[in-house]
Amino acid sequence: MKNFSGLSILLALFAIMIIAIFFRFYRLDSIPPGLYPDIAVNGNNAVRSLQTGTFLPFYTDNNGREGMIIWLDALSMAIFGVTPAALKIPGAIFGALTVFGIFLLARELFGKAISGKLRNNAIGLLSAFLLAVSFWHVNFSRTGFRVALEPSFLVFAFYFLVKALRNQKLFWGIASGIFFGLGFYTYTGYRLAVPLLFCALALWAIDFRKNKWQLLKLSAGLLFAAFITALPIGIYFLNNSGDFLGRAGQTSVFSSANPALELGKSLALHLGMFNIYGDANWRHNLPGAPELFFPVGIMFLSGLIVAVKRIVSSIKIRDFGLEFQSYSLLLLWLLFMLLPGVLTYEGIPHALRTFGVIPAAMIFAAVGGIGIYDWLAMRLPKTAVAGLSAILLFLIIVQGYWQYFDAWAKSSEIGGAFTEQFVEIGNLSSQLQRTGWKTVIIVNENGTPVPYPDGIPMPAQTVEFIETSDCYSSKNGFSPKNCGPYSAYLKPDKIGEIIIDQKTAVIPMKNDPAIFDQLAKLFPLIQIKQANNIKYYEINQ
Repeated sequence: MKNFSGLSILLALFAIMIIAIFFRFYRLDSIPPGLYPDIAVNGNNAVRSLQTGTFLPFYTDNNGREGMIIWLDALSMAIFGVTPAALKIPGAIFGALTVFGIFLLARELFGKAISGKLRNNAIGLLSAFLLAVSFWHVNFSRTGFRVALEPSFLVFAFYFLVKALRNQKLFWGIASGIFFGLGFYTYTGYRLAVPLLFCALALWAIDFRKNKWQLLKLSAGLLFAAFITALPIGIYFLNNSGDFLGRAGQTSVFSSANPALELGKSLALHLGMFNIYGDANWRHNLPGAPELFFPVGIMFLSGLIVAVKRIVSSIKIRDFGLEFQSYSLLLLWLLFMLLPGVLTYEGIPHALRTFGVIPAAMIFAAVGGIGIYDWLAMRLPKTAVAGLSAILLFLIIVQGYWQYFDAWAKSSEIGGAFTEQFVEIGNLSSQLQRTGWKTVIIVNENGTPVPYPDGIPMPAQTVEFIETSDCYSSKNGFSPKNCGPYSAYLKPDKIGEIIIDQKTAVIPMKNDPAIFDQLAKLFPLIQIKQANNIKYYEINQ
């Protein structure tokens, strides 16, 4: 495969970025529908941060979350308004940026022809293309989950790291450190990038054995920049050590009855998720579908085989340069970024926790794909190979669109997976408020209390955000000091505390005849009403 000209590279990259942007922004306001409470709580925290002017490195609600998604949600809402769609925009933007970043990273890793006819531009472009249409990456780029930010900081941190080490420029090392430090504000699993970073430095130390001081200077600049950037969240964890593990400690294989068995099971399932059986959660995947489309999965396996062979060959001839560094880094990336999923036993295989592995997986697939292309080019006419390649690329786009926008997005399961009913409850309570009703939401759904441990269960966060959104939209402007939820929120055991001092609508989040019986005893004049499949109760006495 010949190297591309500069113009053809730019045109191809431009086309890939258009595809990536389309897949991440097309109908973003309605796909996915609803608003899952884990995302709504980010929006509620972001609104309060805008109201108070206080932005934290770590937010403790919902088992704790790193602060960057909340800062970005606040910025998005300040620009686009307080809406569910605004909570999806940061992830979509960073998802598209990751596509650009993986092109830069792959091209830098394979800056020279490292094996036969493999070329850096081809690997970079194919990596970016595969990421652009990957269901796995597209889905999480559009949901609003904070994990969408993680791969972007990984690819840019390691792009600048490789660039610094290969060009021996301190500036790029500092840039790598800044991106690396910012990654700690994205997602808990990002912490596994720390051993990956030190392994990468160790790989290059072999090549720097005659110039140790240069490596020490680059490493010191990088680590100092990362330290300063991550210092606020580091100080927070020093003062609040219990928040450091949070949810991760609850789902760890080491907290199960048989850690060795659970670890082995989790490892096997996560290794198999690429090509055999993927995440079964509707929010994360088309349940059970492999995380990679099968031709891409074959390319991925082929790339892994190439990597192992090249590493073994490099060790045999004691050549620890470019080829050894690139393939070893990608294999280590695959290992460490799988661990956030492998070390847990709940909901495995887990596409969200292992989201940081995607860049390495796509680069391996690109290496394998180009290797297959070169193998075919030696056996078939060039026009036939080019035609087959074009058809395959087209099929990968079509499959990516079909799997996300048709098979997944049009499923009847998606509304429930993203708690669309909770949004409807928020819309109903907002409408009742506008017509003079006092509203009480009975939160008879299970979830982590907010605030912990005595607060209202997490599902209420969606209704709260929708009411806050309605408040802002009704005021026709962004005035963050004046808006919040309309309703009173009560657990089922607090129904007796309802005070009727005006006409009042009581809306349970889940239909439960026992709640009606209890209300009927307390308030004899109660009437059952229904709107948009939501049963609620009017008390006008």
